[in-house]
Amino acid sequence: MRLIKSTAIIGTLTLGSRVLGLVRDTMTARYLGAGPLNDALITAFKIPNTFRRIFAEGAFNAAFIPLYARRIEENGSQDADNFASESLAALLVLVAAIVILFELTMPWTMNLFGVGLGRESLDPSGAFPSQLAPFGLAVLCAQITMPYLLLMSLTALFSGILNTHQHFAIAAFTPILLNIILISILFLMAQAMWPVSLLAMFLCIGMTASGVCQLLLVIWACKKSGVHISLKRPRLTPGVRRLFVLGIPGMLAAGVTHINIMVSNTIATLQDSAASWLYYADRLYQLPLGMIGIAMGIALLPTLTRYLRSGNEEGAKNSLNRAIEISAFLTLPAAVALAVMPQFLVSGLFEQGAFDSTDSLATGRALRMFAFGLPAFILIKVLTPAFFARENTKTPMIYASISAAINLALGLILFKIVGFVGLAFATSFAAWVNVFFLVRTLLREKNFAPDLRLLSRLPRIGIAAIIMGFAICYLSDVFAPYLGQGLVKNYLCLALVSGLGLCIYAVVALLLRAYDFTDIKTALRKG
Repeated sequence: MRLIKSTAIIGTLTLGSRVLGLVRDTMTARYLGAGPLNDALITAFKIPNTFRRIFAEGAFNAAFIPLYARRIEENGSQDADNFASESLAALLVLVAAIVILFELTMPWTMNLFGVGLGRESLDPSGAFPSQLAPFGLAVLCAQITMPYLLLMSLTALFSGILNTHQHFAIAAFTPILLNIILISILFLMAQAMWPVSLLAMFLCIGMTASGVCQLLLVIWACKKSGVHISLKRPRLTPGVRRLFVLGIPGMLAAGVTHINIMVSNTIATLQDSAASWLYYADRLYQLPLGMIGIAMGIALLPTLTRYLRSGNEEGAKNSLNRAIEISAFLTLPAAVALAVMPQFLVSGLFEQGAFDSTDSLATGRALRMFAFGLPAFILIKVLTPAFFARENTKTPMIYASISAAINLALGLILFKIVGFVGLAFATSFAAWVNVFFLVRTLLREKNFAPDLRLLSRLPRIGIAAIIMGFAICYLSDVFAPYLGQGLVKNYLCLALVSGLGLCIYAVVALLLRAYDFTDIKTALRKG
């Protein structure tokens, strides 16, 4: 089954990127801890990153791929390349204008995204200028990183072209460049022992530089695959107009999770270190989300589009069933693991240097709440392509708006009652509301019908994950005393507990017939 093979390629490269991201975050936690300086850096990073995910992953996965695929199917590659060139020109002008607007208004914009960041300098000696207070540093860092939004939006267009042509590897590899560059900067700056405020600014410069590298890589890959795209004068052609009609609601629909995270981060800046705690918890659950949810969504959209363009509705429904099944098989054990041993995972990965046991405890509490929502985050990535492939971005946009409103209202209420942990719960709860509406609509419109195989295997997958959860809960208690004795021992303990848990899950799932080797053989043979 090509869907499994494509997801495996994307998932493996995404896993590599997320593992490097954890290495990067471990080093950042060591040097910056979870204090106001790191809160400022995280807030600065989140502004371009959130809008990148909304514009890039949202607009172009939602709108560009189905339209580009239709041009190939109906009029051939030359017309499709012409449409891509028109889209490139329109995107360049639009996003460049947004970046310039952000650059000019950043001091005021930061009042929205970093409302709780301190205005006073952290350096009472006066050795560094007052603008390096958390708020001022966040403004400066955000201005340095904003061009990353433009670079990654253009990268998303070329990546969408590659994905439509079933060339997934290069597009999935590009985020690895970001982590390689940032890890190199962290290592070199730590050796030089420069002030942490300068370290933060160099990380921002590295982020923007990585965007240049990623864009050049996908442009080269498109040329190698025979795609011919040129930069034209921006014009509002019928194709571009249709792209905007589909893309604007698609931005909100596909980016709802990131919008909710941004809202939570904004509220969290009102509590000291809370933005950092939520960030590190977010980084841990983003590992399975990226490997499974994003990878499945990227692979599924061209597959569904291809089936629907050929009139094969049953093939599209079967692909959606298998996508949900595969996602559940990989997601439920990850969600259970994050829920039953969050403290063990956070301590093993981040607790060193400036990141202490108090930070680990707080981050673990947030991670448990995010674990509750992880299946929903991934289901959103799997279900929305069923709408996008049919050029319906309005319906997911409406549900995303409802979800965002619930997240904001519930987050504010719970933040006043239980603090930052309430923000994580609100984000997870809002995601489940979104999933409910998406499933209900797909069922009502008969674009999705759970088949017997899916209905039979889901409960078995759930039971296997629960049994694994009891096992790793016990194992994490056994190995917890060995943490804190150096990075090597920490990673060995994490690998041992996670590896044993994975083996237990695989064996139990096989005994319960949640999967069998025939599925794997068939997928490999057809892929």
